[in-house]
Amino acid sequence: MSPRLYNEPSPLEVKILTRRFGLPNSQSIDTYLATGGYEAFRKALEMTPEEIIEEVKASNLRGRGGAGFPTGMKWGFVPRESPLPKYVVVNADEGEPGTCKDRLLMEHDPHQLLEGMLIAARAVGAERGYIYIRGEYRYLIEILDRAIGEAYERGFLGDNILGTGMRFHVYTHSGAGSYECGEESALLESLEGKRGVPRIRPPFPATAGLFQCPTVLNNVETFCAIPAIIRDGGKAFAALGTPRNGGTRLFCISGHVNRPGVYELPMGFNLLRMIHEVAGGVRDGRKLKAVIPGGSSCPVLKAEECDLPMDFDSVAQAGSMLGSGGVVVMDETTDMVRVAVRIAKFYQHESCGWCVPCREGTTWLRHLLTRIDQGIAKPSELDLVVEICNNMLGRTFCPLGDAAAMPIRSFVMKFREEFEARLRRPMVAVPDPDSLVVS
Repeated sequence: MSPRLYNEPSPLEVKILTRRFGLPNSQSIDTYLATGGYEAFRKALEMTPEEIIEEVKASNLRGRGGAGFPTGMKWGFVPRESPLPKYVVVNADEGEPGTCKDRLLMEHDPHQLLEGMLIAARAVGAERGYIYIRGEYRYLIEILDRAIGEAYERGFLGDNILGTGMRFHVYTHSGAGSYECGEESALLESLEGKRGVPRIRPPFPATAGLFQCPTVLNNVETFCAIPAIIRDGGKAFAALGTPRNGGTRLFCISGHVNRPGVYELPMGFNLLRMIHEVAGGVRDGRKLKAVIPGGSSCPVLKAEECDLPMDFDSVAQAGSMLGSGGVVVMDETTDMVRVAVRIAKFYQHESCGWCVPCREGTTWLRHLLTRIDQGIAKPSELDLVVEICNNMLGRTFCPLGDAAAMPIRSFVMKFREEFEARLRRPMVAVPDPDSLVVS
């Protein structure tokens, strides 16, 4: 199966991770080797583990899965002298609504992911790696397994890699379509064959991860950035972005824009420029109303708040999160109450039910917002929505409770007049929220 391109590239892109997109047979190891593939791994073999980790620290690479934790620091937490086996685990459970970048990296350039895993294994002394893929991405397993087979045939995986004595074996593992398993400890539970629910932390995966052994766990985009960092140097990668936010980022721009797609842009690229110059502006000449900057779990930004750099620190200062890079653009016709209902329904459905604040909180949020949308709620129920959100924040085993509460609270607080208008209208028949995905 040949890879598909989902949007035309923009001249404003800085192609580091996506530089092979569009090349003939970009999935094959021959194409990868012909374009500099595995050169970074060969260089890493000549470096000490400490030198590799220091180079990653110098890059200012922060985790691209959503939390934005410094990658080099995370690798540095893995105990080098531990007698236990060490593992490298890839979080390919890309389930955040609005986000679809990791699948493109695996589909177009699977060997880049494998090379990033190999360098991580060299850095921490791991001998086994797993790629945990969300259930809906099962078609990617065939692509990855083919790439893994090619890497074994060419000596980049196995018991004596390139004659150096290094051992590293990689396996793919499919999830069952659970959003919760995107959380790293729930992913590890699922990978071990158990129910995918979060663990109490500490201990953290770096010291007690897969099978309670030291584990490096990052998402696909994070690992794919590693070869460029080792090849060109951490400082060069850091210089592409902003202070404390190195490199480029794959932004998934969807919603009411003329050219939706996945674009690789420098960290810190201005959000308004992203919408108007990269994605072709708001469609049909309408006005911008709001943007979710990092996937559905992030607080919404009003149009007047969108003139800001897209890096972790700047977006946090604006009261939201960069998250997984899912930029959802909404124009002036968007019904914010219906968006809130749709988000509430998603998180209620995806809650694993492990802890009370999330299990009960998401259920009540969906119930109350549906009542508000139908015009049958009491005025006090709008304040109750905010109160429930406040009582969920920071009180759950994993961030799913926060992911449900933060966007809904922001919608109510920033667009309260729309919610209050619903309370004043008579009950009307409304379509099912499943039909209200922003397109």
